[in-house]
Amino acid sequence: MPEAPAPGEASIDPRADGPSLPRRERERRRRRQAMLRAAQQVFAAKGYAQATLDEIAERAEFGKGTLYNYFEGGKEDILFAVFDTIYGDLRALIRDTFSAEQVRRQPPREAFRALVRSAFDFLLKREELFLILMKEECQFMFGDDPEKVAYFREQGHRLVEAMTPALEAAMEDGAMRSLPPQAVAHMLEGNINGILMHLTMARHDENCPDSPIDAPDKAVDFLTTMLFDGLAAGGSTEADEAGGAS
Repeated sequence: MPEAPAPGEASIDPRADGPSLPRRERERRRRRQAMLRAAQQVFAAKGYAQATLDEIAERAEFGKGTLYNYFEGGKEDILFAVFDTIYGDLRALIRDTFSAEQVRRQPPREAFRALVRSAFDFLLKREELFLILMKEECQFMFGDDPEKVAYFREQGHRLVEAMTPALEAAMEDGAMRSLPPQAVAHMLEGNINGILMHLTMARHDENCPDSPIDAPDKAVDFLTTMLFDGLAAGGSTEADEAGGAS
């Protein structure tokens, strides 16, 4: 059974230890996982720019040369492998909480609330790593390397694709307005990310102005109500409670 990730780490593909794989391949994958776990810990503690391959190798208990056997591009290759893991975990989280089956078993807003709550729990447990990855992602997204820009666009597209079947099902059943489902998925994903960034900044910056949505539970209620009820008067009072309006 693969080692469970420590708090603050992204999970690793459990298929890596699959009994159907040859022993040598299982061992290679276990070593790679150990290196990625070590990298996540070092990146979270020191930041990507300050982290060194020597520190990652020491934390993983491998030689520096062994790291290059698995990640020829060195630290940047390791960083993108961590991105792959985080994004893969997020897609799995979406499938587990916001599938077509989920929105047909319960009201779509409750399935969305579960998705937001799970996403916040997942990322806030990895807060230091999340901040570092978001900083690096922004630099790559606005950089001059078209391959890296394309990588992050594709990852965002895959998150949207993971959310779309649930929206299509809810629209087909008449539980949601009939709108372009991918456009709605983009909007939902963008708002989750925006509120999450606000929460993270509020928790890390003592000069950040007080906010009525500075706690995860309040943010989940506020975001769910705003996205499903909007700004029109006469809707649910949940937004008032979450936003502190009188």
